[in-house]
Parts: sequence; structure tokens; C-alpha cells
Amino acid sequence: MTSFSLGDTDFLRDGQPHQVISGAIHYFRVHPDQWQDRIHKARLMGLNTIETYVAWNAHEPRRGEWDASGWNDLGRFLDLVHAEGLDAIVRPGPYICAEWHNGGLPVWLTGSMDDLRSSAPDFLIEVSAYLRRVYDIVAPRQIDRGGPVVLVQIENEYGAYGSDRAYLEALVAVTRDAGITVPLTTVDQPVDQMLADGSLPELHKTGSFGSRSAERLATLRAHQPTGPLMCSEFWDGWFDWWGGVHHTTDVAAAAADLDTLLAAGASVNIYMFHGGTNFALTNGANDKGRYLPLVTSYDYDAPLDEAGNPTEKFYAFREVIAKYAPVPDELPRSASVAPAFEAALSPAGTWTDAVGSGVVTAQPQTFDALGHLSGLVRYDVDLPDGNGGILAIDDVRDLAWISVDDVAVGTLARTRHDRAIRIPDGRRLSILVEDQGRVNYDHRLGEEKGLIGAVTLDGTPVTGWHSTPLDVAAIAAEIDAKADTAVDAGRSDAAGDGPLAWTAEFTLDAPADLFLDTAQWSKGYAFVNGFFLGRYWRNGPQGTLYVPAPVTRPGGNRLVVLELEQILEPLARFVEAPALGVTEE
Repeated sequence: MTSFSLGDTDFLRDGQPHQVISGAIHYFRVHPDQWQDRIHKARLMGLNTIETYVAWNAHEPRRGEWDASGWNDLGRFLDLVHAEGLDAIVRPGPYICAEWHNGGLPVWLTGSMDDLRSSAPDFLIEVSAYLRRVYDIVAPRQIDRGGPVVLVQIENEYGAYGSDRAYLEALVAVTRDAGITVPLTTVDQPVDQMLADGSLPELHKTGSFGSRSAERLATLRAHQPTGPLMCSEFWDGWFDWWGGVHHTTDVAAAAADLDTLLAAGASVNIYMFHGGTNFALTNGANDKGRYLPLVTSYDYDAPLDEAGNPTEKFYAFREVIAKYAPVPDELPRSASVAPAFEAALSPAGTWTDAVGSGVVTAQPQTFDALGHLSGLVRYDVDLPDGNGGILAIDDVRDLAWISVDDVAVGTLARTRHDRAIRIPDGRRLSILVEDQGRVNYDHRLGEEKGLIGAVTLDGTPVTGWHSTPLDVAAIAAEIDAKADTAVDAGRSDAAGDGPLAWTAEFTLDAPADLFLDTAQWSKGYAFVNGFFLGRYWRNGPQGTLYVPAPVTRPGGNRLVVLELEQILEPLARFVEAPALGVTEE
């Protein structure tokens, strides 16, 4: 069997110096039928290793309901990496950040305890059980057992969060006890305190950065005086948030920094090689004083774009890598133009007006208290004496549509720091609240969603709430099933306001990647053949949704759109290329 270890200055593969040239692909952001294609293209760029996080909340969204099949089949993903002749790096967290909702931590976990990412006994019990399940998959696939896994990471940028050495020691213990024998690493930004706090003497420190490579390697070397230097997150792009711009990085500058790293003999993991997509409701959010939910696309301006096509950066990186390692002669096929066509949207009725919960509580129940993992909760309450006034809410998480007697009044948005709105007289107040994505960084991990704290009307507490969870995927599936027979002909106006469902039928000659143009829609969710593409929002920058070829089929296909505000034109347009938004000048 092949050995892999840490030498005085290099990684050693069977005792010989080895430079890791890796790229990140998150299996949970890519359709499983497309894993092999993306991995193969990584080898064609010259990579010798694939790195992936493991998203705990993808595998165990509800306590005890562990799933390692289909989209979560980490074992199959690692086997495909091995079949391509590549090594693998596994980063199981438990915290992963990754612009993934809740930083990869399950909501059931973060809602049940305060001492996250610490040596608190209740946290360690859950984390240890999770890691053992992951290592049941990883351990038999280590390189010294004939598999591809050469490195396993402990935690993730922990120095930016805490300094609990007992916590890191516990993670190392459960990792070794589970049979992980390959070298263990940590990663932190090249800041003295972060590097000092985020690791242990027995762990190999690596850095995360995307520029000024020589300077940052020097900082890393001061904290890791022996062994190989490694940038295990070389940021070659960036992520986008709703209401912002589409972020890109200069290709020549990124290639030059990669060249500096490799010329120094450092190993590297390119973050990302292929970003993929935050399908369904899996996007995270940032909040450093202003809440910014992240978009559905995780294109990241990576060497492979969201649809898996090589970009200019792919070829620039390939040229750099060829100076330091063998690169296959084979080139990936050029991207084909996606089919462009239109399909009429037909109204399928209202979809947020499910029968309200029969349970009445003094305060609105949070998503977390309801055990609700989908995107919406509707809160209904009778107004005292039928009087309006100033409706004030301590905290809205994250976007609320306010109506009185089914007449829209306005919205309250966390991003705008909204807390109050004047409502008219009426009998029934309804507030539809959307969880726009859970913060994936720092100490806002695990915060509750919904209407938080006191709700008052002209200073008087409003009580007697019905809190009704709305499962958008289940609603879409019901509409899909009824699409042939249950179109609501009574709501056929093209510019109807308020939450309406729409469907469209379209035909394909063969399965194909598609780009769904959402520019003439307002805000909502889209599904193709029952597959949850994700969120759209006219707020931008993203203006198309990626439809992976494996979810389409020859012949008839169906689109379901759950619109929250207004469809400006009852038409579904599929376009030739993605529209991810304007970039900075």
C-alpha cells in the first residue's frame, strides 16, 4: 500500500517529496450524476487531489436521521476520485463555513445548546457521534488501505472563532480512535492569533488566503517551522449575496499568485475548482452588522463554472501547473450553448393560504420551535378591537410580508434593519416570514428564525398567534401532481399580486443543462420535474437559475414556480448562458 506522511520540508508519498495540487469540489453542491465529469476535468487541469467538506446538516437534517446515499454518498464520491487516479482531502468540520446554511451544523443541534464548537460535554457527545459516522466512510478509503484519502482536517478556521484546546484535543482523539491514520491538519487565515489559537502542536497548520502568497507563506512558516507549507484554501474567486454584485477576480493575478505558491514548493488546494450550486434552501448568509443572504449560485468565478464548463481561469491555472507537474494532453470539450426557448406560464392558484395551525400561543413560534426546516412560516392573529396602528417587532428574521384582512400592507426586512410598520384597521393580521438563509460564520451560528421577541401594536403586546409552517418543496410537489387537472382558472391575470403558483410545460429532445431566466419574476422558488432549483429574486445580482441536465428528460418536462410577489410576464424563458449579474468596475 502507498504511504503518505509529513517530511521535514515536504509531504512524502512512499518516502518521496510530493507537492499536493488540489481543488475543491463539494459533492453536496453538484448533482451526483455530474460528479465524475467534474472530477475528470480536475485531472485535465493538472490537479492530483480533490478536496471536499462534509456538510453535517446535509447528512443529518433531523436528529438520528442519518443519510449517506444519493446526494450524500460521500463514499461514492471518494471512489470516483480514486477511479480517476487522484488523491482526496476530507474536511468534516463539524463546522465548515463554506457559505452553506448554518455553516454545516444541523439546526436541531444549534438550537439545543449554547456552547457550540467547544469542549462542552453535550456538544462533544453529538460531534463525536457525527464524526464516527463520517470516519466509517473515510477510514477504509485512506491511502494506506488502498484508497484516495491522504489528509483529514480537524475543525475549520477555528482560530477565528475560539481557542478551546480541549475541544481540538477531543476532535483529534475521536478521529484517531476511529482509525484515521493519515496526517491531520488545521487551517486558519495567516494571522498570528488565529494560527496560534486554531491548532495544536501535533496538528499540521495550513493557511487560507487568495493573494500576497509570499508574505502569507512567511507568516505560516513562523507558526509551522517544519514540514510542508500548504495553502489549503487558495481563494480564486468569491461568493455573491442578494442585492450586491457578481464577484470575480482577475485571471492573471490569480494565476500569478498560484505560480508564486507552487514556485515556493508549497502545496495548494484551490478553493474552489468547481463551486456548484446552493440548490433548494441551502444558501448561507453573512452578518457583520448587516444581514446579507447569499445567492443560489455558487459559481465562485472558479476554473469550472456553475455548469461545469472550463473558464479562462481553467486554462490559465493549467498553464501554471504545467510548470511544476505533469498535465494531461487531453483538454475538456468546449461548452455547448444551452437550448434557448420559451414556455407559457399558467396560474395554479394561491399557495401560502394553507389552513392555519390550530395551536394558539401567546408569542409567535420560531421556525426552530416548530422544528421547521423549510423556508416560510405564516403568522396569523386577530387584531384587538380591530384597530390598526404601529406594528413593532423586536427582530424579523429575515423577510416579512405584512397583510391585514388579506390586503398587502408592506414588508419588513432584516437587511434593511426594519422593525416597525403602520398597519390599517382590520380584523386579521397575517405575517408571512421567510428564512432567507442561516448565517454561516462567527457567533450568529444557530440563531433562531421567524418573529423574534415581542410583537406590539401601539406599544401593547399582541398575543394569541397561530404559527403555520409552509413546506415549499411539499407545496410544489402537490402543485406538480395536480398540474394537469387543478389549474385555478380564476386567477389567470398575468400581473396578479401576491403569492401565486405557476406551471409551464416544455419539451426537450434530450436531457440538457438549462439556464432559467428569472428577470421578469419577483421573488420565489423554482422546480423542474420536482427538483428544487433554489431561490430567485429580482434584487439580483443573479438573474438565471442553473438546471442540471440529469433533472431534465427527453420529451415532456414541467416547471413549477412559487412566486411570492408578482410575475411581470407569464412566461418562462430558458436562455443560452447564465446571467450572474453585473461585476464591479
